[in-house]
Amino acid sequence: MRIVYIDVDSLRPDHMSCYGYHRHTTPHIDALASEGTLFTHVYCEASPCVPSRASFMSGRFAINHGALTHWGPGGKFYVPSAERYSRRYPFFPRYLREAGYRTATISSFGDRHQKGWFFAGWSEIHSHTLKMGNEDAPEVNAHVLPWIKAHGLEENYFLHVQYWDPHGFYSCPDEWAERFATDPAPSFPDAATIEAQQSDYHPRSARMFHWAITPNIPAKMPHTISDRHDFERLINGYDGGIAYMDEHVGQIVAAYRELGIEEEVCFIISADHGESFGEQGLYMEHGMASESVHHIPLIMRLPKGHRRVQTVDTPLYNVDVMATLVEMVGLAVPPGWDGQSFFSGLEGQPFPTRPWLIMEHGLYACQRAVRDDQWYFIRTYHPGLVLFPPVALYDIHADPHQQHNVAADHPDVVAVMDHRLAEWVQQNRDHHGEIPDPMEAIMHTGPYRYLTPQDWAERLRDAGLFEEAEELLRRGARTLY
Repeated sequence: MRIVYIDVDSLRPDHMSCYGYHRHTTPHIDALASEGTLFTHVYCEASPCVPSRASFMSGRFAINHGALTHWGPGGKFYVPSAERYSRRYPFFPRYLREAGYRTATISSFGDRHQKGWFFAGWSEIHSHTLKMGNEDAPEVNAHVLPWIKAHGLEENYFLHVQYWDPHGFYSCPDEWAERFATDPAPSFPDAATIEAQQSDYHPRSARMFHWAITPNIPAKMPHTISDRHDFERLINGYDGGIAYMDEHVGQIVAAYRELGIEEEVCFIISADHGESFGEQGLYMEHGMASESVHHIPLIMRLPKGHRRVQTVDTPLYNVDVMATLVEMVGLAVPPGWDGQSFFSGLEGQPFPTRPWLIMEHGLYACQRAVRDDQWYFIRTYHPGLVLFPPVALYDIHADPHQQHNVAADHPDVVAVMDHRLAEWVQQNRDHHGEIPDPMEAIMHTGPYRYLTPQDWAERLRDAGLFEEAEELLRRGARTLY
């Protein structure tokens, strides 16, 4: 089987037209979705970039692969040293390669985050530039399209292509952002919400949007989110980046069409995580275990001859995709992987079900979340630089943007969710138990990798927010709730 996995950084499904977005951002991906399967409830188990792609490489939850933050304590990817390349914990691309697949990645992720484990098992690694994730889509396709021309007609390969265009600071050409200037922006956040958020002073908040007073950013980007106009400029850049990426996905599909085998390729489109745009008072950031950050797209267009399931609403993890792909090519799902294959569901059988999902985040805050059909629960062990409550509960149907914490009104639901979370941690300790819980290591040091409390206090003082700086330092002295 020929498999092309298109891995898009920071892509929210609700900003894709195939998911019902009112702006026509993804016409080429929409065409694949119309011929394939669109999954509506897929979540990355751990965010942001490093934890999620460590799960992509390992088939494991972050609690078990160890890389729950970008570096430092709690950020070390676990490989059993005695086994080296474990049969229980095989790397996903290596596992495919051992089965006879050519495995190629066209991605600068390993270089950007200096993660050697990301390179394990690939037949080919194309890091295309030394821009460390600041490449635009044409620079990626400058390597993808020649690869397809040279190898596209071969059998049995897994081609991984990563695009960064929806990742801030949205460096797509101005005309791609401007094409949405006359389309209404999403209704959330409204003017009243943005006004209320002006009192926030954490990083990526409405008024403290950038980490520096004079940031080096594209001219189309706002310096603060002071009103709906600023928000619209920001969203136009994000949506422009999505559309720009989609145009280049179309070039990949066209390259296979030119080879005459478009219908014989398995196309998969997904993301490492989403992005916040006002949720939890954050903008252009993926810094919480929230719905906006963890909900990701998944579209699978299987080759002709396979049964087509149009829409799947079953809750799934990103690691389930890895398990499904190895079963699809005839391999057993390794016993140490946490993903469950849903290939039988694509073949007409019932999809595997989970009554709830657990999500983890350890870079900007220490959080775990539990999501079921109605409720989204977040337990914060360490808030980092954001004033976030220890316990938050949201009715995801009535409050999809997670603005109203109703934990105090539903102590019975909080107790159930907390029990589910504790049970999940214990189950993973029982099943794996080979490394300490990485969350505890991050809690001990604080989730301060890019910014420390002292760094941000200085930024606040530069902005004249002296009382806020002192309050931040007082909070930072309390390491744990």
